[in-house]
Parts: sequence; C-alpha cells; structure tokens
Amino acid sequence: MTKYISVGKILNFHGIKGEAKVGFTKNQEEFFCSLEEVFIKKELEYIPLKIDSSRLHKNFALVKFNGINSIDELLPYKGAFLYVQENTIRENLEEDEFLIDELVGLEIFDQTDKKQGFVIGVSNNGAHDMLSVKTNSKKIVLIPFVKAIVTGVSIKDKKIFIHNIEGLLE
Repeated sequence: MTKYISVGKILNFHGIKGEAKVGFTKNQEEFFCSLEEVFIKKELEYIPLKIDSSRLHKNFALVKFNGINSIDELLPYKGAFLYVQENTIRENLEEDEFLIDELVGLEIFDQTDKKQGFVIGVSNNGAHDMLSVKTNSKKIVLIPFVKAIVTGVSIKDKKIFIHNIEGLLE
C-alpha cells in the first residue's frame, strides 16, 4: 500500500487564471518547486494533480495545476492538503535527514550507552529541529537535533545516540 506524506496546503488563489497560493514546509523550497505531481485526498482516495509550473513568491509557492485555468476551477481545492508518495520524499533525503515518523518512538541513549528516554515528537524552532523526549524520570525535554548533540541515529536498531551535556535532560 502506498503511503502519502503532506508537503503543502492550497491556501488561496493568486490572480484570475487558476494559479494557487500554496504554503509548504519551511526550508523545502527547492524540493517543493521540483515536484511535477502532487495528490489531494478526497474521501479515502488520493487524486493526482499535475503541476504545470511553480515559482516562489514571498514565503509561498505559486502553483499552476494542469487543467485548472480559473478561480472557479481552483476554489473547490482551497484548503486542501497536498501530498506526495513517501518514496518521492525518500529519494530526496540527504544522508543525515529522516522522516519525522521514523524518529518518533526511537529510544535515546547517552555516550555510556545508558537509555535516557524516547522521542515523542519533533518540532522546529526556526534554527533547527528539536526532539521532544520523555525521559526516564517522565519529564519532557527538548533536545536540539544538531550533530554536536545527536551523535548517531539508527533507524534499524530504533536508537538515537546523544552527547549528554550537563543540564540537557534536566
């Protein structure tokens, strides 16, 4: 079964020729503008939308979909999330990039190989990603997902290794 991942949302129309104003994940401009096709979910079905063109405008993408040539044709899609197949994203991941759902649930180990907790979520503070970790003492802490602190990730072993500096998990 094909898995789909959200990459944006149609926020509004732009102009009168059916161009869509699309919001997308921060720092993913190049990836988003490289897409040739996205999907929208209608009930339980994913329907493909071919992209004729996309360009950046301020913090948004302006996207022209094939066959949508007016505001009236675009309006039914307003507010719709845009998806791509998971393998499309996987093909574009760098060596040290991961999907959020791969990280959630992984156990956190320090440099002495002692379990410190597990990941319950991932967020971004504008500078970098942050792992939300539930520690062994049941506290929730944020760990910056940067190489100086996160020294290794093994999806296969379901482990993340950290350099546990003083105060990090308190």
